[in-house]
Amino acid sequence: MIIEQIEVTWMSVFSYLLVDDTTREGVLIDPAGDFDRIFQKVDEHRARITYVINTHGHWDHASGNEHVMNRTGARLVIHENDAPMLRRVSTRVLSRVLGGKGSPAPYLTVKDGDTISAGGLRLKVLHTPGHTEGSICLHIDGNLFTGDTLFTEGMGRTDFPGGSYEKIMESITKKILALPDTTKIWPGHNYGRFPVSTVREQKRYYPQ
Repeated sequence: MIIEQIEVTWMSVFSYLLVDDTTREGVLIDPAGDFDRIFQKVDEHRARITYVINTHGHWDHASGNEHVMNRTGARLVIHENDAPMLRRVSTRVLSRVLGGKGSPAPYLTVKDGDTISAGGLRLKVLHTPGHTEGSICLHIDGNLFTGDTLFTEGMGRTDFPGGSYEKIMESITKKILALPDTTKIWPGHNYGRFPVSTVREQKRYYPQ
């Protein structure tokens, strides 16, 4: 499996390209903007994008959905609780700030425990509410893509509508930190000193 961590937009969003290195099928996680940068990596790996996956419905992660879907024919996946956020007027308006547009409707909504498949890739969905009601993490082969649930230093805000400090702490301590210590943490923003962490490292910051 190929993993490309791509920092995009002035909001330091991490978009991720995951590619099955045998079939060349892949997914794009949170392709928020800076599309030339994203597609440079897509072309470099000769990837065929099957799905766009949003870790949650906030505009700074969903603003590139339409562009990528139109260019690749990929289908959109998001948790069922956050799907309504994509239709909000505020999401459509704010997406233009990052050079995107309002998002199309999802092809597929997921819930905790579901699997998203592309070629040989099998991404398990972990529902991790707290930043939003439908925030998810994606687990594959010892890698966890955490969106705005957990950064390498800190966690996502809980003061927006749908946020909950109690829920995000439960998501972090009961789901993320329950994974093996060697699990790599790939966050949704470049907000820490390091772009990648591990479960072992995060246990230093959160009580068990």
